[in-house]
This record gives sequence, C-alpha cells and structure tokens, in this order.
Amino acid sequence: MLLLTLAMIIAAYLIGSISSAILVCRFSGLPDPRTTGSNNPGATNVLRMSNKFTAAIVLFLDILKGTIPVWGAYFLKIDSLYLGVIGVAACLGHMYPIFFNFKGGKAVATALGTLLPIGFTLGGLLILTWVCVAKLTKYSSLAAIVTVSVAPLYVYFLKPLYVYPTLMLSALIIFRHRDNIKRLLKGTESKITHKI
Repeated sequence: MLLLTLAMIIAAYLIGSISSAILVCRFSGLPDPRTTGSNNPGATNVLRMSNKFTAAIVLFLDILKGTIPVWGAYFLKIDSLYLGVIGVAACLGHMYPIFFNFKGGKAVATALGTLLPIGFTLGGLLILTWVCVAKLTKYSSLAAIVTVSVAPLYVYFLKPLYVYPTLMLSALIIFRHRDNIKRLLKGTESKITHKI
C-alpha cells in the first residue's frame, strides 16, 4: 500500500504539472499567460486575455487535474490523510510544473478539484462562496483566499474525517497568494473586469 500511495503522489504531481492555461492558449493562438496580464497561468488570467469560453475550458481542465488523482486514490482505498498529500501534490504540480520550467499558477481550481470527491455539496458551497465574494469585491484573489479559508469549516460539518487534508490544501493555497495579500492590503490588486 505504501508503494501504491507513493505512486499516486508522483502521478498527482505529474498530472498537476500539465498546465491547462498554457496549452489552451497555445492551441488558441493566444500569448503565453505567464508573460501576459497578471502573468499567472490560470483561468482568471485567461479570461482577461480572451473570453469566457476559453477561460471555462481552462477552469474545467484545472479542476479535473485535482479530481482525477484524488478520486482514483479514494477508490484504491488509500488512507484519508494521504488523500490530502495526493491533493497537495496535484496542486504543487500546478504551481511548480515540471513540464513548464516550474512556473505555474495559484492552483485554486485544482484545489477545488481535489475536494470534489468529498462531495458535490462541498463543491457547490465552495463555488457559491467564490462567486459571492468575487461579485461583491471584484477581486479573484480575495475570493480564492476567503473560499479556501472557510473550506475546512465546511468539511468539518460535512465530512470531518477530511478536515486535516483540507487544512493542508488551504494553507498551501493561502501561502501561494501571499503576494496577492500584500497587494490587497496596499490597494494595488487587479480587479476582475468581465462580468461573472
């Protein structure tokens, strides 16, 4: 079981390393999202660069990157704590992709994907939280920070077994947003210009 768990952690990192934003932009004839807009290869930056449809494709693929390895590990009956490690590995792959010179995104959508196997109720609550905060403030980063901050609380009430893995993910995502937090405090953070 230990070897299987290790293999799943490696697989999760490699799957996470497939940058949806960069590949979709290449196929669509768009600039590299790492050098345009916010320089972040994620769905929000792709939305700034193109349109809702292209951004939705990136969002869906980024979510899938988190869901596939965690759901696979769940069906292989890997321990709940290690499910969290597998989820973190998928997010680390998105943040530091081995296939793209370790220059990746913030992994918010991938983190959402890792939490979906816990239940669609949780997924719905997380999406609703992000949309509400984004609509009210127009800050994608603040919506992400608030959403991952309340995620462990949602999990506690829905499936407390997965609180610790969720805390691991939340801490990682908040750490990755440290520069956004500084800009939010200074009032220099970019806002979402498209309607959500």
